[in-house]
Amino acid sequence: MKGIITVLGKDKVGIIAKVCTYLAGHNLNILDISQTIIQDYFNMMMIVDISAPSKSFEEIVEDLQQVGEEIGVEIKLQHEDIFNIMHRI
Repeated sequence: MKGIITVLGKDKVGIIAKVCTYLAGHNLNILDISQTIIQDYFNMMMIVDISAPSKSFEEIVEDLQQVGEEIGVEIKLQHEDIFNIMHRI
């Protein structure tokens, strides 16, 4: 099972490190990652394996939102299927 994580906000040191540290600590493997910085704005999208997390999906969603608040960015996690349906043209 896969999940899509998006991270948006003002660029600053440590965003990728903080998110990746959380993911590694909860058995979420990064399958693909893309990040860009346009002027001072950070945008990252990750595809992660969510088949064997150490917490429930809902707890991870809440935790990532909290991590985002701590570092001043918005972090969202969605199931891949829901993300695909929402972004289908």
